[in-house]
Amino acid sequence: MKLLYKILLWTIMIMAVAFGFSGYFFVNYVFETALNREIEQAMSDSNILQFAFETAALNIPTKYNVLQDIAVEQIGSKLESGGQGTGRLLRLSNEEKEVLYASDGFPEDARLTQQVEENTRVYQVIRQGEHYYIQTGIMVTVLDRKLYLETMEDVTEVFAERAMGFSVYRKVTVAMLAVCAIVLYFICFWLTKPIRILAGATRKMAGGDYNYRAQIVSNDELGLLTADFNSMANVLEDTIAELQDEIRAREDFIAAFAHELKTPLTAIIGYADVLRSRKLDEEKHFLSSNYIYTEGKRLENMSFRLLDIIVTKRERIETQPMAAESLFQYLQDMFGEHTEQKIDIMFEPATIHGEINLIKSVLLNLVDNACKASPEGGTIEVDGACREEGYLFQVRDYGVGIPEEELKKVTEAFYMVDKSRSRSKNGAGLGLALCVEILRLHNSALQIESKVGEGTSISFCLPWGTPD
Repeated sequence: MKLLYKILLWTIMIMAVAFGFSGYFFVNYVFETALNREIEQAMSDSNILQFAFETAALNIPTKYNVLQDIAVEQIGSKLESGGQGTGRLLRLSNEEKEVLYASDGFPEDARLTQQVEENTRVYQVIRQGEHYYIQTGIMVTVLDRKLYLETMEDVTEVFAERAMGFSVYRKVTVAMLAVCAIVLYFICFWLTKPIRILAGATRKMAGGDYNYRAQIVSNDELGLLTADFNSMANVLEDTIAELQDEIRAREDFIAAFAHELKTPLTAIIGYADVLRSRKLDEEKHFLSSNYIYTEGKRLENMSFRLLDIIVTKRERIETQPMAAESLFQYLQDMFGEHTEQKIDIMFEPATIHGEINLIKSVLLNLVDNACKASPEGGTIEVDGACREEGYLFQVRDYGVGIPEEELKKVTEAFYMVDKSRSRSKNGAGLGLALCVEILRLHNSALQIESKVGEGTSISFCLPWGTPD
């Protein structure tokens, strides 16, 4: 069952119960008020009849100063005739509670008479056929006799009014419930609109439409839920986009890796076939062998770099304190006299934390890339400086530079801005990708600034203390 109908059904049921109880108590309250009024009137009439009986009894001449039974019957008859048209019945009984006079239709039940005592008044509501009566009882003392006077007042109308009240209230309740059901349907339909919108948005997204967003139609909790749903959808869409980008990057990685393998392997196989199938002079033999050696070294370098990337993605590092001076001395030893460019190193002494071999690999890759991008005799600046957030390493060259549209791609595996120049110098496009992974383990990242024809500056900052 839909939530709309559940809310509607439960509300109607609660309203029906509430109307039922309230109507029952209201009609009963009106009935009891009217009945109490009739009881008071019946008791008042009983007092009047008592006074009238005593007066009539005192006015009857008596020979022995004792009220005779026949006189009681006469008085009872006169009292009854005086109340004709009022629907009142009466009964008179002697000291032994034997009936001396009774109106026609007065029930023979004498239980009320048994309850009457001196100076007490009793009553009860009885049903006789289709009629209801208030029966009262009182003791009358006159001329040394104790008689019992009972009356019956017809109150059928009060009970009929109660039955009519219940009937009318039932009809009114049914009509009100019908009207309320219609009004509540539209109210529930309006209140559950955000839920239907969210359900539709969920089905849209389940069908693959991740750009769909639910419309916010209220400012209450459901509106906040819709806003949270849209925020979740934004995060989900971003996550899916990232996953798609990652899948695309993996596919590009595999394609690039296959291509990078194919190029040197083709050269190796081709020159090996020439050496195998032909007799070459010494110069051609050397050139063919050199091609095979050069391409083989490029394959070896690419495999080592690729292995390093895989290792850094899977393993945590063990850091230790190290002197920044040792890193710059390592670069001086590696490039100082073994490159066509001038390496200008300046640094501030400091103690940093990290995995020394991995940091050496980062600096080695950055300086090696700077050498490849610089012309013969060009200057490469390597700086180290203390900053508030950590120790800053910077490698700057004044070579060919990197186009702005290429800056976001240079850290991707196998990506090379100038493929011909990179391959000629045994480049595989894995150096910066390896640097990114190593620095990620050290809670750091590459910052690249470059202009075509002016050179490139690449820097990273190692935070003070031990990486988490």
